[in-house]
Amino acid sequence: MSDARTANTSASIATAFTRQVGIEVPLICGAMYPCSNPELVAAASEAGAIGVVQPISLTYVHGHEYRAGLKLIRSLTSKPIGLNALIEQSSRIYRERMEKWIEIALEEGVRFFVTSLGNPKWVVQRVESVGGVVYHDVTERKWAQKAVDGGVHGLIAVNTRAGGHAGTKSAEALLAEVGDFGLPVICAGGIGGGASFAAALGMGYAGAQLGTRFIATTECIASDAYKRAIIKAGADDIVLTERITGVPVAVIRTPFIERMGTTVGPFARRLFRGRKTKHWMRSYYALRALRQLKKSSLDEKADYWQAGKSVAEINEIEPVAQIVRELAAAAAAVSRDQSTA
Repeated sequence: MSDARTANTSASIATAFTRQVGIEVPLICGAMYPCSNPELVAAASEAGAIGVVQPISLTYVHGHEYRAGLKLIRSLTSKPIGLNALIEQSSRIYRERMEKWIEIALEEGVRFFVTSLGNPKWVVQRVESVGGVVYHDVTERKWAQKAVDGGVHGLIAVNTRAGGHAGTKSAEALLAEVGDFGLPVICAGGIGGGASFAAALGMGYAGAQLGTRFIATTECIASDAYKRAIIKAGADDIVLTERITGVPVAVIRTPFIERMGTTVGPFARRLFRGRKTKHWMRSYYALRALRQLKKSSLDEKADYWQAGKSVAEINEIEPVAQIVRELAAAAAAVSRDQSTA
């Protein structure tokens, strides 16, 4: 923890996001299925950034009873943590489970929530009633407008360089689309080092969300094979495949990915587009992906992994606190240079 405290005091950066959430460096360790183990989430927060819990990862992958898992993270850091709430209306059972997870998180002191895929209004109303903050994942203006109409406090702009379910627009184009709502906007995608972090802040982003960079850390319990693949890969090695979840997901190109292909067949594509069949297909692919991705993240023999184009800046496995310190220092140095120019 001493390294994390050094990171905090050496180069804190104030933005609208840090002031809202009560942190020192405008960095989010994004919620990742299956890689968000409690130790990783806690380390990001303790370092002055904020770690976000992925509930299914916490329970299904890492084997913690949900409240006990939150308490474990709380035992490792007293600083703010967040919760990821996927709120797509897939089923009544899932909605009830998510409502319960949010209630327990609030009881355990969580006050930062990242929503995605659905209308965040009901989450905002509940979280706002106890002084919490909700940010929503967006990939284009129409989704940002719905989130703003739902009362969110900020936006996470997922661009084309992100890992997992990447967006379709560059960081610059996406900020131009959603930056006029008057809310803090977080850059998600392509941030792997100090240069890209400083560049995002320089564009006008209030912070950045990192995923891939935090997999290649000592605190993440992803397999060594996964971490080595991230270090070895370049930006051109990241491809989009529909074969995991049914919609494009950014992964590292491997022989397995090349053999499997990156597109679903015409019959599956037709079912995905059908009004009555698309929800069934999404559920089927989601359940299949839960099993596949859990195995791939932990198995040394696996040969497919999610990652974003930020791999271009990732050259070694480092402690989380060191990464936060390096990124904060780089951004602070750019800010000083600009102020003296």
